[in-house]
Amino acid sequence: MAPPFAPCAGSGTCSIVTDTAPADTRDAVSLRHRLLAAMMVPLVIPALLLGLIGWVLISDVVRRTNDRVLGGALGAIAETVQVERGEVTLDLPPAAFGMLENSERDNVYYRIAVGGRLLTGYADLPAPDLSTLSSERPRYRFADYRDQRIRIAEIRRDLPRVSAPVVVQVAETLDNRRSLERGLMTALLIGEFVLIGIVLLLIRPALGWSLRPLAELRTVIEGRDTRAAPDLSPLQTGPLPAELRPLSRSFNQLLARLDHATTGMRRFTADASHQMRTPLSVLKVQIALARRGSAEALQEIEEATDRLERLLTQLLALARADEAGKQPPFLPVDLGEVSRAVISRRIRQAIEADVELTFECYVDGPVLVDGHRALVFEMLSNLVDNAIRYNRRGGVATIALATCDTGIRLTVTDSGPGIPAALREHALDRFARLQGEQGPPGTGLGLAIVKAVTERLGASLELDDAAPGLRVTIIFPPSHTGQVREKHCM
Repeated sequence: MAPPFAPCAGSGTCSIVTDTAPADTRDAVSLRHRLLAAMMVPLVIPALLLGLIGWVLISDVVRRTNDRVLGGALGAIAETVQVERGEVTLDLPPAAFGMLENSERDNVYYRIAVGGRLLTGYADLPAPDLSTLSSERPRYRFADYRDQRIRIAEIRRDLPRVSAPVVVQVAETLDNRRSLERGLMTALLIGEFVLIGIVLLLIRPALGWSLRPLAELRTVIEGRDTRAAPDLSPLQTGPLPAELRPLSRSFNQLLARLDHATTGMRRFTADASHQMRTPLSVLKVQIALARRGSAEALQEIEEATDRLERLLTQLLALARADEAGKQPPFLPVDLGEVSRAVISRRIRQAIEADVELTFECYVDGPVLVDGHRALVFEMLSNLVDNAIRYNRRGGVATIALATCDTGIRLTVTDSGPGIPAALREHALDRFARLQGEQGPPGTGLGLAIVKAVTERLGASLELDDAAPGLRVTIIFPPSHTGQVREKHCM
């Protein structure tokens, strides 16, 4: 949404109210809480698994221990079963039932039967299936009896001269077993909770110690806010953990880019203001002369205006070439079409300067490169402008396109005085005027624009001697959207 405009009254200034709140105001979970959760979840899950495994083991141990006591009582009773005069007799030993006494006072039941005939005990105690009952070892099972859950130990005795098998059963309720299980599980859970509590107490200082380098890094960054002038020098944080080194390195790279951008902006502003001062001073002088009736003042005003317009145009072109941030994707650009468009723009300038402007193409079909047409046009237009402006009368300026091993080669050649080898690097600087005020009028931005555009498009730039004149060679990487075919060079 566009920012609202404050109304203007009379000649007062207009203010623009902008919303400086961040786009995303949702509260994020703190890093300390995230780390605490990340450490506690792996701790709680094994604790739960340990509790589950402990419950299974405790249940098994309690069952085996109580079954052993129950089986001992069963064996003591089964040993007293005898046959006397053809009758089955037994003597219930008190010690057998004493073995089953416990603090929970579980109920104890027994049953001794010969076949289906009850010999003694509780007649309604659940009877076993005799076909599956062994005479060698006791069998244990759970059952429901008198609205209670019970554990039954039972064994079969085959006595001589007795046709039916003797079944001995001893049972008890489960209160003691459950109480023992609850006690052991409670002890296990208390131990786990105590362990987790100790871990929590130790994790908090451990997290503080682990996050201390991050806090120190934040302190260093926040310390920059107390300075009047922005400090874009690299952070001096001392040794950092391996996890924070990429963050510090990326932040320092961002600071370096900001420092480069702000330095370039300050230099650009200073140079631009210096270069604009001259044509503006000329305009002021000529306007004063025009007011006094000077006939030549209007011509001087027109020329100064043209120089100022050219300077502003080239400053804008240089700003577009230096534009930072995310640039739009490259599109296929036909160098042949751009070359013909530049010639159409510069042909009048060439005629007035008595310079022959030619175009040579050694490629069949479109000469495609990846880039932005506006930037390529501005770059080539500045090259042709220089080739005409710094040429001799009757000279030649040539645009040539050809293929090479590394891509597409664009050359702009003139027959002027050229640039000495020692000054070619300096010629690419902004506002560089090698001939000073004695040379043709200009701003010294043409080759600087060419350099900025080639860097942005990923092309290479080279200045060399054309004997006579200057040859500017730009090599573009091959386009990914099309192929070019070399034809015979004329």
